[in-house]
Amino acid sequence: MPQTLRKLIGTVLLVALVVIYSLVATTIASAKLAESPWWVHTLYFFVTGILWIVPAMFLVSWMLKPDRNRNG
Repeated sequence: MPQTLRKLIGTVLLVALVVIYSLVATTIASAKLAESPWWVHTLYFFVTGILWIVPAMFLVSWMLKPDRNRNG
């Protein structure tokens, strides 16, 4: 697959990941942390704010992988 196509697919997937992940994280926070103290909210959003980077990192590394040499 050419790198330009991987970048297009990866960009769409990355945007979808961020939107879906943020909606799920906020929904869980609203349902489970409503009566929790402020520091639990801060810790939760800190952890979930960092956690989305892991799948995004793998997606970006896949997007930037160089094309295979078709002659070799």
